[in-house]
Parts: sequence; C-alpha cells; structure tokens
Amino acid sequence: MAAATAATPARLFGVEWRSWRSWPGRLAVSWRRSLQFRTVAITLLLTGLAILITGIYVSFSVGSDLYKSRLDQALRDSARATSSAQSTLDAADVSDSAAVRHLLDNALTSIGTATSSRLVAAYRVPGQGAAPLAPQDFRSPGLAAADISDSLRHSVQKGDDKQYYQSVELRTGPEQQTPGIVVGSDLSLPTAGRYELYIAYDLSDAESTLAFVQRTLLLAGFGLILLIGAVTWVIVRFVVQPIRIAAETSKRLAAGDLAVRIPQHGEDVFASLAASFNGMADSLQRQITQLGTLSQLQQRFVSDVSHELRTPLTTIRLAGDVIYDQRESFPPATARTAELLHTQVERFDLLLSDLLEISRYDAGSTTIDAEPTSLVRVAQEVVDDMAPLAQQNGSELRLDAPGGYVEVSLDPRRIRRIVRNLIGNAIEHGEGRPIVVAVDSNESAVALSVRDYGIGMNADAVQHVFDRFWRADPSRKRTIGGTGLGLAISLEDATAHGGWLEVWSSPGAGSCFRLTLPRIADEPILVSPLPLPPGDAATGDGAVGTGQGIPAVKGTPTTAKAPRGKTAAPARRTANSRESRA
Repeated sequence: MAAATAATPARLFGVEWRSWRSWPGRLAVSWRRSLQFRTVAITLLLTGLAILITGIYVSFSVGSDLYKSRLDQALRDSARATSSAQSTLDAADVSDSAAVRHLLDNALTSIGTATSSRLVAAYRVPGQGAAPLAPQDFRSPGLAAADISDSLRHSVQKGDDKQYYQSVELRTGPEQQTPGIVVGSDLSLPTAGRYELYIAYDLSDAESTLAFVQRTLLLAGFGLILLIGAVTWVIVRFVVQPIRIAAETSKRLAAGDLAVRIPQHGEDVFASLAASFNGMADSLQRQITQLGTLSQLQQRFVSDVSHELRTPLTTIRLAGDVIYDQRESFPPATARTAELLHTQVERFDLLLSDLLEISRYDAGSTTIDAEPTSLVRVAQEVVDDMAPLAQQNGSELRLDAPGGYVEVSLDPRRIRRIVRNLIGNAIEHGEGRPIVVAVDSNESAVALSVRDYGIGMNADAVQHVFDRFWRADPSRKRTIGGTGLGLAISLEDATAHGGWLEVWSSPGAGSCFRLTLPRIADEPILVSPLPLPPGDAATGDGAVGTGQGIPAVKGTPTTAKAPRGKTAAPARRTANSRESRA
C-alpha cells in the first residue's frame, strides 16, 4: 500500500512527471513528425513574442505617462505652495526671533494647506553669515535627510527662483521604500535670509496603478496565447487531418493494399484532392493488375515452353549422342559437325534449366533446402572439380581459407552453383592468370570471394554485370560455355539466403566477386569478413557494385568506396525487384 501511495504523485493529468529528463527528446520527435504540433508551436511562439513586445511597450508607455502626470501635478502643487508661503513671508514684519520662528511656522502651515503632501523640509542656505534671528532647519518626521540628495540641494542653492526635482526612493519604514519625487525651490525669510524648501510627493498610488496595469496585461496576454493556441490547434487539425488520412492511405497503397481509398466528403479542396487521389489509385490498380497478369502469363509461358522443349530436346540429345559417339568414322567435316551439335545441345539443355530456375524465382516458388554445411568444404569441392578446366585455360586455381570452417545453415546445391558460376566467370575472363578463391568468417557472417587478374570491367559494366543475358563485350565468344544467366541466378540464390553478392572490378586489374552469407539464418550481417575492394587492388582506379540480396529490414551492406581517382559505380538490386545481372 505504501509503495502504491508513493507512486501515485508520479502521474498527474496523465503525465509522467518523474521522466522530465526525456521531455526534450519527446518534444524533438514531435517537432519532426507532427505538422500540427510544429504549426501550433510556431504560432504560439510568434504570438507570445508579439504580445510580449506589445505588453512591454504598453507597460513602459503607461508608466511614463503616469510618472509625467504625477510630476506635472507635483510641480504645480509645489509652485502653488511655494508662492503661498512666500506671500505669507513677504506680508509679515517681524523683529525678534520668536516672531521669525512663528512666521516660518505660519509659512509651513500655509504650505501644508496649499499642497497634498505632508513631507516638507526647510534648510537655511549655507554661506549667508550669522543670523541671530534665523530659525533652525525643519524636516517633517516622514522625510529622511538621505531622501534629499546633495545634487538637488546644490541646484536649489543657486537662488535662481527655479524649481528643481529629483526621483527618489522614499524611506517609509526600516526596510520599506516607495517611489517618490522631491521638488526643491527657494524661500526668502525676512531678517533670516534664504531658505531651501523641499516638498516630497509619494508615488505609491501611481506604482499601484502601474502594477495593476501590468498584471492585467500579463493575464490578458497569457489568456490570449492560450486562446490563440486552442484556435490554431482546432484549425490546423481540420487542415492536417485530411493530409494525415492521405498520407496513411498512400502508405497502405504503397504497401500493396490496392483497394484502399480516401473517403470523400463535401465539395472543398480536400474533396477534390481525395477524388484525384482515388482516381490515381484506380488507375494504378488497373495497371498493376494488368502488369501482374502479363507477368504471370510471361512466367507461365517461359515455364511451359521450357517444359515442352524438354521432350524434343531429349530426343535430339539422344540422337546427337549416337552421332557424337560415331564421329571418328565420319569424314573430318562431318565429325566436326557432330562435335558442334553435341556442344550446342548441351548448352541448350543448360539454358533450359536456367530458364526454369529463373521462372521459379520470378514466380516466388523457390524453396531453400538448408542444412548445416561448411562453406570451405563446398568451395573445396568446386575448386577440385573445376581445377582441370582452369588448367586447360592456363589459369592456376588456388583456395585460401583462413576461416569459414564453421557449419552454417545453407542450401549446398545453390551455394555450390554460386561458387561454380563465379569461378567459371573468373576462368572465362581471367586471361590465363591465377585465380584465388578466399573463404573467411566473423561473428555475423561467412564470406567467399573469387579474385581474378584478367581484363576487368569499367564502372559502366559493373552496373550491369548481374543483368540477365548481359555481356560486357558482345563480340567476345564464350570459351567455356555458359548461358548468360549464371550471375543472375547466383544473385537470386544469395538473395534467397539473405546474403550479399558484390563485385569489384578495374580495367586491366581483374575482378573480385564476394559472396557474404549470414552465420545465423534470418540474422543481420554486420560486416563482411572479406574486404572489397580486395587487399591487392590498385589504389588508382576501380569500381564497386553490389548485388544486394538481403532485405532492407535486415540491414544493408556497406558498399566499399572506390579508390581515389574514380567514382564508385554501385549496381544495386533489391530482393523484391527480382532483377538479376549476367
């Protein structure tokens, strides 16, 4: 019970007050994401600034007017009182000190009658010599000597019959002060000489009036800000809500929900927007449906044609094998024709297999038969199998495997096909130079790279290297066969495993293909264990392209930057596009 009671004050009006340190971050997020919040905040800020400036101006203006009014009143009041006192003094004829003192008292009494202030002081002007009849200086009990400054006294002592004033803080108590004005003037007392007359006026009533005005302005300004904020919030909500609905609808439309539409109400501009958007969505739905239907028909056609060609191709292959086995008994020209027929029939068979595989990927009907397999073992098997072909083309095939011996979940048949395609591509374009197959691993991935030192490719070729049936040099003949779909299928195989297939190449310096697979299925790849560009790549040129097979939600590979002097030419493909490269 005690714990529940102590936790209750943590939330008030639905706000977690103890988490105040997170408020700036939340406000920043709201500022970035909410147009309504941003508009209201800017409106309140500008309105508050305008009200603040206006309030300060009004406060100073009212204060200045109040002070000027009270000052004019004090000067008139002091002049009238001084004139009345001087008239009383001039009309008297005194000859002894008591009479002079009585005359000064009468003058002060007349001052009290003529003015609203009871704070009066009278000082004999110094430097007039001894005067036995001169009465002593006088100061009202409520007026302190410090309230009359020396500068004011020096001005009054000039004797030029002018009024002098000064703003002061009147000491009304031990620790209390009120604003005031002290007005000084000159009096001439018969037989006693000149006296300084000071009348102090309390401005506390003007201060109270100014404080009331300021409080009124503050409350009115605060209320006005709240009112403007509420009005802005309501108005912006009416404006932003249709935009929010349009954004959510377009997001759902982009996600594949082609049947979603914006509700239409009224005949205003938002209704027109909804009508236009819905019309666009209808058009997109029709076109996407048509394209989907055409794509399905195309995929079905390719698949059906491939299947239908199997039977005559099998017959042709059997007949060709019989002719090929008897080629030595034929004349040289006929024997050569039998060899060409045998080679092209085998290539045709491979092409049909690749077309069937591509059509399965396009139809999304491919399944991965994963099992724990060592990538090094797969690479070793392919290297041993293709070593004679590499030697036949003058290339030395080497395997360098500092890592990658751990067993990971993959489809051995598909990974073996990727490695075979990459090594075959290296043999095809390696110009008889060495070919290095490297395998390594780290905490998140295993990787395999195939490095050749052949003719290489420029940046434009790297962009298209995974395209179907693409060839960097159309006039160049394939010396070891191939269908033009090997790298495209390899990219799809890497995509199906959630991996990356990337390439680096430089004209005259060769190429390097890198396959990176997640060490744990469905886990993101943080970084590939093998470098790209490779460590022995020239620092002057080269281009990097990425066949990106990992879904965006799993993280994307960091494409290596091209070395200085050249611009990296990324060739990206996403898993959803199903676009491949040859």
